Amino acid sequence: MNIQAVRLLKFAWLVIFTVCFTVVSSATELPAGGVASGVGVNIHFSRGHENDLDLIAAAGFKFIRMDFFWTDTERAPGVYDWSTYDELTANLERRGLCAYYILDYSNPLYEESVAKQSGAGAEKVLASPHQAESVAAFASWAAAAAKHFQGHHVIWEIWNEPNGSFWEPAANVQTYTTLALATAKAVRAANPTATIFAPATSGFPWPFLEQFLQSGIVPYLDGVSVHPYRSPNQPPETAAADYERLRQLIATNTPSTRKEIIPIISGEWGYSTCTKGVSLETQAAFAARQQLANSLNGVPISIWYDWKNDGDDPKENEHNFGTVRPDLSPKPAYTAIKTLTDQLAGFAIQKRYPTANTNDYILVLTNATHAVKLAAWTLAAPHSLTLTVSSAKKIFRVSSENITNEIISTNHQIQLPLSAAPGYVVLGKTHLQ
Repeated sequence: MNIQAVRLLKFAWLVIFTVCFTVVSSATELPAGGVASGVGVNIHFSRGHENDLDLIAAAGFKFIRMDFFWTDTERAPGVYDWSTYDELTANLERRGLCAYYILDYSNPLYEESVAKQSGAGAEKVLASPHQAESVAAFASWAAAAAKHFQGHHVIWEIWNEPNGSFWEPAANVQTYTTLALATAKAVRAANPTATIFAPATSGFPWPFLEQFLQSGIVPYLDGVSVHPYRSPNQPPETAAADYERLRQLIATNTPSTRKEIIPIISGEWGYSTCTKGVSLETQAAFAARQQLANSLNGVPISIWYDWKNDGDDPKENEHNFGTVRPDLSPKPAYTAIKTLTDQLAGFAIQKRYPTANTNDYILVLTNATHAVKLAAWTLAAPHSLTLTVSSAKKIFRVSSENITNEIISTNHQIQLPLSAAPGYVVLGKTHLQ
């Protein structure tokens, strides 16, 4: 290597180093604050579906998570066709929605089919990028995409659930991390202000997360994304301990030069209303509580899975995650999300009000004008809670079904009804005592 080449290489690394430690923390697509600003949903389409997008925007969703397929955009080596995602991005931005694109999956231009053992025996699958050529090609493709969409409202996530069946032929933290690190560096160099999330794991696989975060990738990330799925009998609030453990793990692996806190992102999470899942009413309550509990735990973006039921079979788990049915008729979850975003637009959580019963959640929220609202629910059986307020002005409660009722104040005390579905109490300038 000649002297000039060496100088150029050193310069390139200097640029990358500078980008990583002075620009990486300035993610432009993280919401500034407030519960309603971080509400998102998964979709499974890229063209058309104008009615879907209108209903999504009307519900108050702000982020749309969708696959950004490598095979669809690079069909010849080094030749990229962004037209499908140009159309989707434009459709989202016209409705005030931010694209949350998942950089996935493999490409037969660079990888071969390999044998995979399954319950039915061996089958052929396309290997995930693990060879040097395919890793470099994936990183170059991702960088080109980030450059092409620079200036638009786009988040980039590296792969989907690499700790599970989406990494072929079997999950491998080392090969995934190699790909993620190369991709994050390439995207950051191509678009210094890009917003980058990873690893989008299914659940909280601690050994996988530990090895990933110890790899040196943290300085390149704007958020650590996970999919905190629970069983039907585990409500959203049960993720709090996992979030705290992950937050400590992130902090341990964050360089001292990085002053901003790297947030946890809830990149995919829902509850199915299939026969063995939850009821329609419970799904609605969990959809709202997921957003509220995540915000309480410092999670700025929460993507609900899924926008629309994938089919009509009530026994099929994957057919019943949606907030609407295949004909776009709303399920109660749709109304619950819309009520939350309508009621809490501009409001941020200030604190959880202390109560005698830890199953009761009373969140105090305020906005820029110092108006006060409460978001209140319980994990226990429905009951009422006595609260003392600072004035006797009219107080209203809006249910998750968007029904408004006045709460009568007697001697500055109110009886607040609590149920599994959050209610929103409009206090105005009144405060809790």
